[in-house]
Amino acid sequence: MLFVPASRPDMIAKAARSEADAVCIDLEDAVAPDQKEASRGNVVRALTELDFGPRTRLVRINGLDTAYAYRDLIDVLEPAGRAVDLVMLPKTRTAADVGFVATLLSQIEARVGIGREIGIEAQIETASGFLWLREIAASSPRLESLIFGSGDYAASMGMPLVSIGVDDQHDAAYPGHRWHAVMHGIVAAARANGLRALDGPYAAFKDLAGFERACRTARALGFDGKQCIHPSQLPVANAAFSPRADEVAWARSVASAYDEAVEQGRGVVVVEGKMIDAANLRMAMSTLRRQEAIEARVKGRAL
Repeated sequence: MLFVPASRPDMIAKAARSEADAVCIDLEDAVAPDQKEASRGNVVRALTELDFGPRTRLVRINGLDTAYAYRDLIDVLEPAGRAVDLVMLPKTRTAADVGFVATLLSQIEARVGIGREIGIEAQIETASGFLWLREIAASSPRLESLIFGSGDYAASMGMPLVSIGVDDQHDAAYPGHRWHAVMHGIVAAARANGLRALDGPYAAFKDLAGFERACRTARALGFDGKQCIHPSQLPVANAAFSPRADEVAWARSVASAYDEAVEQGRGVVVVEGKMIDAANLRMAMSTLRRQEAIEARVKGRAL
């Protein structure tokens, strides 16, 4: 997912042709307060005039604790809602926050005749959001994703942080991974409710090595993807969240060997000296489904 400021029409146009699977036009942190209202028009023009191809189109509104959020929804979605796939809700605190946005979306869709439901992505980036994760994840059928935001989460928790998304697990002050609990919680809540889980951005966009480490940590924890703030991060993220060739080959060999074992009435088979059972098959099929989805997205971007 590539973030692009709503105040920069030129950058939105480039994002629409990028390697991203999803483009999020941001009305929140990327836009100065005195430009927020005018930037809504940029969002409408971009959504109605630009060709985003197969890329998922998102709009991040301002937080519900501001004076901008409800007008973000109305002023953007009434004229351009047919071109919006998802609304991103920052600083989601409770299930009621999601419910408020879902209700307003229903009213907008009914008023202008949008014949489908616009989805919601909830950013978990406050202490309250972490504590109410289970309820947030089950709050609405419109909800499609949970997203971790380390910057605002650190501020909410009173945790010192120099740069958003940095890899600080080797910090001498705390040798563990500071985000492990909340990141693991987000993935668990997402999986329990059939949602996607996305990791937040990495602000030091010139540090691609650090960005790659952050991607691989998120992937190891089960996240599906990464938010990016610069096009240079996209190929790194795409590579990190794609199964390696050897992983795909292993998954295919497991699926083939297990099918053969079942045909022979055996529940367990050995592949390259490793015991393979139904749990291994589920892991293998997960890898193959991910690979198939990636291939379909890449093919769509190339058309």
